[in-house]
Amino acid sequence: MGSSEDPPRRKVRLGKREIDALACPPGRRDLMLFDAELPGFGVRVTDTGRKVFLFQYRLGSGAVRRLTLGDYGAMTPAQARAAAEQARAQARGGGDPVADRREKNRSTLAAEAAARKQSEADALTFGALVERWASIGLRDRRPSYRTEARRALLVNLAKLKEKPAHSIDAAGAQRALDGISEDRGPVMARRSLAYARAMFGWAARRGLVPLNPFSGRVTEGRDVPRDRCLSDAELGALWRASAALGFPYGPWVRVLLLTLQREGEVAGMRWAELAADMSTWTVPAERAKNGKAHLVHLAEPVRAELRSIPRTKGAELVFSTTGKTPISGFSNAKERLLRVMVKEAAEAADATADDEEAPPEPPAWRFHDFRRTGVTALAQEGVAPHVADRLLNHVQGTIHGVAAIYQRHEFLTEREAALRTWARYVLRVATVPGRQARASNVLVLPVRTR
Repeated sequence: MGSSEDPPRRKVRLGKREIDALACPPGRRDLMLFDAELPGFGVRVTDTGRKVFLFQYRLGSGAVRRLTLGDYGAMTPAQARAAAEQARAQARGGGDPVADRREKNRSTLAAEAAARKQSEADALTFGALVERWASIGLRDRRPSYRTEARRALLVNLAKLKEKPAHSIDAAGAQRALDGISEDRGPVMARRSLAYARAMFGWAARRGLVPLNPFSGRVTEGRDVPRDRCLSDAELGALWRASAALGFPYGPWVRVLLLTLQREGEVAGMRWAELAADMSTWTVPAERAKNGKAHLVHLAEPVRAELRSIPRTKGAELVFSTTGKTPISGFSNAKERLLRVMVKEAAEAADATADDEEAPPEPPAWRFHDFRRTGVTALAQEGVAPHVADRLLNHVQGTIHGVAAIYQRHEFLTEREAALRTWARYVLRVATVPGRQARASNVLVLPVRTR
């Protein structure tokens, strides 16, 4: 390649003194001055006083091109001269410094964009995705569903919480589900799979993740409908044991048992939801599992229990240690209950030590089994199934299909009578034969002692 185009006007060796002395003539937009020793190396000074180093060359026999090297001040004359020499060598070897600069800039911009995209993708961790899905994707779902879905994902898939969501693959998703199945059982694994699959499907449709790693995953085992009902002896022992828990878990267990409502609904009970005379409790739609407000009649033992609870000024929640958040840790409360129940059973066994064999250990139960236990006992007491359905606030119950569309009667009178019957039933089976029940804050029967 030949030498660059002859520069206009005069040439001097561009040094600091010469560049400092440069000024754009009045009435001109700019002035260019080229170096006397290095062809194509020059400086351009504008009417604003800006001075820019450049290298000018001809591409083959075509047009003249100018490569901007940098501003004077940010770059010294010596640095600019070295850059110009490098560009001149590239041009003389058949290269195109301007085109190469443009390509380099494009590559740099692309790399920066890719880095930003990767950083944004990495910032969307599994935990962050759960929060976004809960607040946006589940915005129109029932509050109870939104709360349970968020809790299940963050608790059961806690090991994935800090991982970027896009980095979770099918194998990692399956390993996580297998871990849940082993630690918490297949039912919890299937629930977690359903929530995770729905969340990642939502995210994939919005381009937040490339694919749904939970699609096509499997869980072992099968759902077995629970049929556990507590026996009368277990009910009585549980009622007596609840007295040892104290506030807030003792009263919570007793109200939970006597109202037959769900754990979270009772734990989140607010004073404002209770009638002034404590005769009823209205579970608002936003806290009910099925999204429908639910009226619960409170039998006298429940009212007495609620009246005994210390009420702090300004506190909205009935069962709370902070006044601001509802109680949790139900599994710990259950363990405490079981310890008291086991102690009572052991003392009873000691009293009948002549028995050849110890009684078999009863199967495990859950707080949710209270509901099944209650309606089963009420059926034995003659309460109709459709009344029991309304007690539990079931969307689809005994009356379903077309009949449910037209049947809007709530059976309030029957429900009130049923819960009174249930309270009498529990207190009756809780009575220790041969001993007189004592009252504390409610009709609570003592733990058996030798």
